[in-house]
Amino acid sequence: MSRKDHRAALAEMLREEITRRAFLQRAGAAALASTAAGVFPGPAAARPPRRGGTLKVAWLDRVDTLDPHLTSSPGAIKVLNNIYNGILKVEYDGKRVRFIPDLAEKWEMPDPVTHILTLRRGVKFHTGEEFTAEDVKWNLERLGDKQVGSPHGWRLASLDRIQILDKHKIKITFAKPYQFLPVAWTGSTGRAGTIVSRRAVEKHGRAYGRNPVGTGPFRLVEWVENDRIVLERHREYFEMGADGRRLPYLDKVTILLFREPFTAVGAMMTGEIDGMSTCPFPFVTMLRNNQNLTVYGQVEGNVTYLGMNTRRPPFDDRALRQAVSFAIDRTPIIQQVYFGEAIQACGAISPPMTDFYNSTLCASKKGQVFDLEKARALRAKSKVQGEIEVEYMTTAGSTGSGGAGTRVAELIQPMLAKIGITARILLYDQATWQKKRNTGDFQVYDGGGRADLDPDETLFPAWHSGQPWNFVGYSNPEFDRLVTEAQFEPSLPKRKALYEKAGLILAEDAPCAFLAHLKEFKVLSKRAKNFQYIPADLMNFHTVW
Repeated sequence: MSRKDHRAALAEMLREEITRRAFLQRAGAAALASTAAGVFPGPAAARPPRRGGTLKVAWLDRVDTLDPHLTSSPGAIKVLNNIYNGILKVEYDGKRVRFIPDLAEKWEMPDPVTHILTLRRGVKFHTGEEFTAEDVKWNLERLGDKQVGSPHGWRLASLDRIQILDKHKIKITFAKPYQFLPVAWTGSTGRAGTIVSRRAVEKHGRAYGRNPVGTGPFRLVEWVENDRIVLERHREYFEMGADGRRLPYLDKVTILLFREPFTAVGAMMTGEIDGMSTCPFPFVTMLRNNQNLTVYGQVEGNVTYLGMNTRRPPFDDRALRQAVSFAIDRTPIIQQVYFGEAIQACGAISPPMTDFYNSTLCASKKGQVFDLEKARALRAKSKVQGEIEVEYMTTAGSTGSGGAGTRVAELIQPMLAKIGITARILLYDQATWQKKRNTGDFQVYDGGGRADLDPDETLFPAWHSGQPWNFVGYSNPEFDRLVTEAQFEPSLPKRKALYEKAGLILAEDAPCAFLAHLKEFKVLSKRAKNFQYIPADLMNFHTVW
């Protein structure tokens, strides 16, 4: 049987086993399970790690490019952290995220705007070339190059000057104290601190994203469209393992590009593969119950929402947008679409941002909550009276639907009907959906953000006027002022207050109706040891054996 036929057979097996009724039955069980704590790695195994072998992992997320300065794809980001290093990296102890040195061995700040980085010596790119301060300087300048057009350039907009002090030391000065810098400088997650090879970029030009070269533990050796991405051990990687030898332990990671979640889950259940980059909600309970598997995950730095195009009628009307935000009952969405593996979102800031998240926002009703009476009153004040027909754009792969296809839209559709809005659901393939969203060719769409670790990367790029991810065209001068001021406010209490004010303005203006903060899942066979879970939608294989 061919691999394609085998996948089809596994998919059919899962379809027969998991009916629509079974999905809904599992929703109740998942709702109860959602109160349990996430799974975290325990103490290191008593036996030493074993070297060698190939890990086979199903990738359900789309991978567009492996150029970290150009991608915003969750599927690509999960691959990037295995190919590249950042100036800093994310560490997680099961309670709190921290940002620690990676390629920067030492970080000094003689004053609030000056950063002196002492870089690791002996770091090699996959091509064997030495990593130096010149590489950091070139990468940071590339981020700010408008011809490159990086969507992450905003992260370094206040960068003033870069001075190379010696081969492994660099001085970076900002115009103002920049509080988001630790996140921005992390590898792949921040992407403004991910270091790519200048020589490889110059050699491959626009094709660099298919020919990536970093300093990370694995190098790309094969990419077959719609089939697989193969990573091979970088033998001169600088980090050391528990056995005193260079990481990684694995020889290879084979990323299998699955389009059909049924097939991936079937392969996971039968042991054909060793892991999954994400797990659709309907399958979580079944995979948790498999004694050969470990499901990692908890509520991460994300938010899903219904985005409304504020640049044209009818959603250029604030009262109408507000009516939509109060007309949506999030409870059935969380239970039936996210299978209880989510919590209600009354604003954009999510729980992992522990210094900024307001857990009482929903209870205080200062944010967006379900209130049909209020929704109808606002609808009565809107510019356009009578029935309104709108196009609701969704896709099986959209961030907002969580890979749920039309199920979010199908639940919201009758809710909008109660305030006189007829939503016609249009299902697009991922590429078309993304193009229409990016060009503003929509009225309503399933949207969301993932892997955010600071309010700045949630609020600023998605809703500040003119920013690259502001697909809904939202513009409010006071909101812009608040989120910009927060970027440079050194006092944590004052910064929190600025974001709280900005968040309330955003919720009230309602360019989006916020829905939920989701759990993000990774699945691995128990044969795969020493996986380090990080709640930023990452899947690192550095220490796995």
